[in-house]
Amino acid sequence: MTKAEIIEAALKAWGRKFYFDTSLSHVARELKVCKPALYRHFRSKNALLEAMDGYFLDNFTGFFRSVYEKALNNQDSTESIFMIIRAIAEYYARNVNVFIFSMVKLHDNKRDTLTYMEDLRSRGIDLADFQHSIKKDYVFQPLIMRLINATLVFFVADFHKKGKTLDNPPSEAAITHIINAISEIAGKGLRYSNEEIVSLDYEGLENRIAGTVNTIEDNPLLKAVAAAVAETGPWETSMEQVAHRLGLSKSSLYGHFKNKQDMLHQLFVTEFMRIMDFARQGIRQTALPQEQLYLGIFSIVEYLRSKPDILTAMDWIRNRRINLGPIRKRKEKPMSEFMRLFEEIDIKPLQNNKSPFNVMPEEELWLSPWILFLIINTLMQTGSGQTVGKVPNSDIRYLYRFITLGISGNKINEE
Repeated sequence: MTKAEIIEAALKAWGRKFYFDTSLSHVARELKVCKPALYRHFRSKNALLEAMDGYFLDNFTGFFRSVYEKALNNQDSTESIFMIIRAIAEYYARNVNVFIFSMVKLHDNKRDTLTYMEDLRSRGIDLADFQHSIKKDYVFQPLIMRLINATLVFFVADFHKKGKTLDNPPSEAAITHIINAISEIAGKGLRYSNEEIVSLDYEGLENRIAGTVNTIEDNPLLKAVAAAVAETGPWETSMEQVAHRLGLSKSSLYGHFKNKQDMLHQLFVTEFMRIMDFARQGIRQTALPQEQLYLGIFSIVEYLRSKPDILTAMDWIRNRRINLGPIRKRKEKPMSEFMRLFEEIDIKPLQNNKSPFNVMPEEELWLSPWILFLIINTLMQTGSGQTVGKVPNSDIRYLYRFITLGISGNKINEE
């Protein structure tokens, strides 16, 4: 039994549990050995997790390095960008266990981005050099890299979840399909033209929404639940914590919620309904689809900005996108309606047969969940001295530009 075999077993065993439970006993059972046998290679669970970090980085860069070098030396910046996107998408589509590990460890706000970049640089992958190589053709702000990465994570997670790839390895055709879809969406977004997007009066649209969320009254019970979830996450939150915040006994809380699952369900369904209603109010203020889309996005932004606990609670779910647990198992009408919020807008470019959104079956719509995922990702940026949700409106406009145009909106000759 080697260290690599133990790490691979941990990726499988803990990945099936989505890292909610990381007992060494699970790894021992996966390997069919006794738990003490693991201690000859790793002193503790944390030592194994640290080794898994290095294993992931070594494995990823080993797969990615040749593509990175070709992209770095390619004179066609657009082709280079898509070489990078397609390679990352392929790696994550082929390696579900490593994907889950990377999503939990690297996209859970627990690892500093600069540290991660330095880890890659030490292994021969300098993304700063790559950005420098394409700057003659593209203007890439740091946010665009975050949005591209979030798009990759969203669609690959959806691919693994719906394909049940933990038990059924994906076919080559399925892998090719998701790589092509991600490339198309990251490249062109909703396929609007640059002229249609730059002509909007963004400040005027924002002024229609700004300051109107404060008319929505919070439910004190759900507010306490949101605060508890924001602090510890939905999987660690207990009814005792919520009761303590409210100054109630745990038994009193059972008069409002059947159990913890019901408590979380009521919180998220209620908030999704409120967000949907508020966004629809914004959408109805205009008849132009491009404006409707921005007003819907900005309404969700304003709602979540005004409720940082709700934003943080939803971010816990965003970071576990591949497994939303009991919250997503209930196929109730409110959630179904919310997941089709932006499909209600007449986005004519989506009728193009080349659009990946146009060929998705009705029960597997991507658009609204993807937009919400990107909104939460953008709002959860925390730069120096920046509080959660307090990103400038310029970032929201940049987000909208990515959603509608993809990276083509960053090409210099299209500015």
